[in-house]
Amino acid sequence: MIESPTKADGAQLWRIARDSAKLDLNSPYAYMLWCRDFAASSVVAREDGEAVGFVIAYRRPDAPDSALVWQVAVDASQRGKGLAGALLDALYTRLVDEGVRYLETTITPDNEASIRLFTSFAKRWNAAVETSVLFGGEDFPDAGHLPEELYRIGPLMTPTNPGD
Repeated sequence: MIESPTKADGAQLWRIARDSAKLDLNSPYAYMLWCRDFAASSVVAREDGEAVGFVIAYRRPDAPDSALVWQVAVDASQRGKGLAGALLDALYTRLVDEGVRYLETTITPDNEASIRLFTSFAKRWNAAVETSVLFGGEDFPDAGHLPEELYRIGPLMTPTNPGD
């Protein structure tokens, strides 16, 4: 089942993000706030009542036709089943109905799995992908951080066969 998160999901989302060993981990408090304040622009997948995957996103205040995906994570038990794509499709089907026309996300150049996920989303939605550097490595306080490339996908209209 894919639905909006509740603030009670925050701890489980933090655990999934932590266990991914791939994501920049935010504090547990941040995930709880996210689930409360951005539930309308985020989704969680559940199996037997437990969160097994999520997409946390927000609508950009200065560009309400755009929603930025902050994190996508899937529990190890669910990987390889297409859940990340299904979560994105479910979220953006709802957001497109609310006037969102663009998905934005940032990806480091070495994150091949995320690049595949978002280019596959664009293909399913028959949408263009534009990329540019949003933050260069030198913008980060920690030395050696790779650039964060902005992927802007759209314009989005509800796909005829999401998930195909």
